[in-house]
Amino acid sequence: MTIRALLAVPAGLVVALSLNGCKQEDIPGAAFNHKPGFLTGTISQQHYDGVTDDLLTAGLGASGLASAVPPAFADSLNPTPIELRRMAIYNNYRALVDTAPGGGYGTWFGPQVGAEGEGLIAGDEYLAFIDSGDELAPVTVMVQVPDSFDPDQPCMVTAPSSGSRGVYGAIGTAGEWGLKKGCAVVYTDKGTGTGSYNLETGTAQRLDGTLTASGDEPVQYRVRLDDAGRDAFNAAYPDRMAFKHAHSGANPEADWGLNVLQSIEVGFYVLNELHGQETGNGQRVVTIKPNNTLVIASSVSNGGGASVRAAEQDEKGLIDGVAVSEPNVNPLVDAGFTIRQGNGAVISDHSRSLLDYTTALAVYQGCANRAPAIRDLAPFNAILNDVTVNENICTALAAKGLVTGATLDEQATDALRILNDDFGVQPEQNLVAPSHFGASVAQSIAMTYANAYGGFAVTDRLCGLSLAATDGSGLVTPLGAAQEAALFSASNGIPPTAGVNQVYDDASGGATNLKQAVSNSSGLADFGLDALLCLRSLAAGTDAVSGEVLTGTAAAQAQAIADGIEGIRASGDLQGKPAVFVTGRADAILPINHTSRPYVGLNQRVEGGDSGLRYYEVLNAHHLDAFNAFPGFNERYVPLHHYYIQALDLMWSHLKDGVALPPSQVVRTVPRGAGAPALTATNLPPVLAEPEESDRIQFVDNQVRIPD
Repeated sequence: MTIRALLAVPAGLVVALSLNGCKQEDIPGAAFNHKPGFLTGTISQQHYDGVTDDLLTAGLGASGLASAVPPAFADSLNPTPIELRRMAIYNNYRALVDTAPGGGYGTWFGPQVGAEGEGLIAGDEYLAFIDSGDELAPVTVMVQVPDSFDPDQPCMVTAPSSGSRGVYGAIGTAGEWGLKKGCAVVYTDKGTGTGSYNLETGTAQRLDGTLTASGDEPVQYRVRLDDAGRDAFNAAYPDRMAFKHAHSGANPEADWGLNVLQSIEVGFYVLNELHGQETGNGQRVVTIKPNNTLVIASSVSNGGGASVRAAEQDEKGLIDGVAVSEPNVNPLVDAGFTIRQGNGAVISDHSRSLLDYTTALAVYQGCANRAPAIRDLAPFNAILNDVTVNENICTALAAKGLVTGATLDEQATDALRILNDDFGVQPEQNLVAPSHFGASVAQSIAMTYANAYGGFAVTDRLCGLSLAATDGSGLVTPLGAAQEAALFSASNGIPPTAGVNQVYDDASGGATNLKQAVSNSSGLADFGLDALLCLRSLAAGTDAVSGEVLTGTAAAQAQAIADGIEGIRASGDLQGKPAVFVTGRADAILPINHTSRPYVGLNQRVEGGDSGLRYYEVLNAHHLDAFNAFPGFNERYVPLHHYYIQALDLMWSHLKDGVALPPSQVVRTVPRGAGAPALTATNLPPVLAEPEESDRIQFVDNQVRIPD
């Protein structure tokens, strides 16, 4: 059965796609369409009419996505696949895009911009699993083909998920832009995703997000434990959850580039099943090919990093150009170049790994939150952070000799100095970082990535940490049935999320929510600092307190993590492909001195004059635009998403019409200011084709030079 024939199949029916019929030699010179061998199981197909439901908004439309009232489940314990999809799209869109009035939604970006009505887009959607080499942790892939797709001018956009999100994680970024252009959009959860596993019940998520306790069905992730092993773990640590990114035992990031390339191949397969030349016997001749299809590798954050890695690894010529925002790239360390902003200090200690700087933020940011220079200015600092816990962190760090100062103010100031001076965190990030600490961003990344890089299992409980629901006192409790049923649509794949928290099993007094945990070494409620110092030690390879080289089990764990990090380093070789990076200078999750800036330098060292990379550093912009909906953020920061859209537009014009990409530059945005009036063109100046010389980012004498 061809995909075209599937359009007549009743909605929601999952069908197996197979190719039968004549042999390729029956048509001289023809290449027949074949299902990629790495696809496993069935492919789910659904056509959306663009009226009652659609590809981009799940039928909610622009106003529904902006509504503070989420779509509901008719039965909270048994949501349907359609309900889960709708909620997943709602949550993932709002997690990355500011939909609040005045912030640009509906004016500068959004489903309704440049579209009719509410921006619903009709078309076909295909979902399947990719064989990752581990049947218990497959990779999810999705292809969306809008009805507006033109087979005579084919185009494709990659949309790997941001963060650890599921396959709909880039729906509001690369997904929206590509669908509006009439392009096929190919998505992948890149081996992370929301796949959860309840160790108590053996419940896991199917491809469509519904739950099953059957051990025989294909699921997004299942723990590798027999019944006896699971019973033993549950007896010691009841009610725990495992998550795919953290606990699959793999290092999924090492294959992010491969997963994006695979998603492109699936995209070509689907397009040729839909539009390839018919032979009359069920076969299709391949007519949509890489050499006649415009393919842009895109997405944001982790998804952006995945597309960059795909471009580096593209040996088949699948990708024509790259346009990404705030990419999570870990460039190979090259001491042969430096970075300098304006007349500031020369930065030679760049290109630290994600786990390196994130564990530093997890350890020191809580204390830095109360530094006099930022504590009263940082948005949400007083709301998301407990003042006593912050002070306890300072006291515990000082007792260990990790910060200096006779007073809490001095200790907090020293903690902030350590992050800025010793770890290359830009001062522009200082006001954003406290809110992220309060939301457990660094803490969650540190735990998940340490486990993933080292290939550890849930039973290893690295640094005494596990995952579970907790009550108001911080004690472990079973995850509510309704919460678990909604995880596919509500979770971001990296706890704490959707009711699942980080638990410090080795806390004083027993297993406690990390946020409320008392450390044995300090006797203080210090956000489980002992566990965070353990993660920091494993990232550094030396004891975070004594500075001594690790030994025994800790040394073996640190080495496994170090090996995993080497496996995810970016080469800087984009093979001459045109590429655009946009990054906010105030990014407090992926510090620019370890991501975009050094990638530019590494790329120049590798490709030199053949480089097609352009880098646009946006002032007054940070990593999580969704925070801009709130007071304090809305006054200070502009949407980086707007410049991501511009990056895609620039790449489109370059590839379609040969328009030169503007040179690398600093984009000088203007904050909205007091009262946060609606954004105007004054706030959002464009990337300029001919920027002032003083605004150009250049690579001179082995130095990445960034204007102030």
